Amino acid sequence: MLVENLMKKDVTTIKPYATLKEALQLMKEKNLKVLVVEKNSPSDAYGIITNTQILKAIVAEDGDIDLLNVYDLYKKPAFSVSSKIDVKYAAKIMIEHNIKRVVVTDNNELEGVLSITDLTNYLMTWVE
Repeated sequence: MLVENLMKKDVTTIKPYATLKEALQLMKEKNLKVLVVEKNSPSDAYGIITNTQILKAIVAEDGDIDLLNVYDLYKKPAFSVSSKIDVKYAAKIMIEHNIKRVVVTDNNELEGVLSITDLTNYLMTWVE
């Protein structure tokens, strides 16, 4: 099975200069745990920000995150895989690096996101 057949294609993105409050609001509205951070230029890399990163910032700043932006916290470059590879290779990368989600790209353009949950759900179909 290829990554493109398993990944989530409906990906929510955010600009790196958005505030953390905007990121939290977007996560709340769409019931998400992660946002893909947009590139600044065609040759740039995608980033990723998670609810855990934001929670850590809230705790560290005693809730005062008014002056923090996404670019202060997000991981860049995000681990990425091609949509055209077999899921076993994506799974191997994710397990070896203890990554819960990877950005799926082709020609440095966003195609989707693949999560450990997606992989687990796929593996469960083998059991049934």
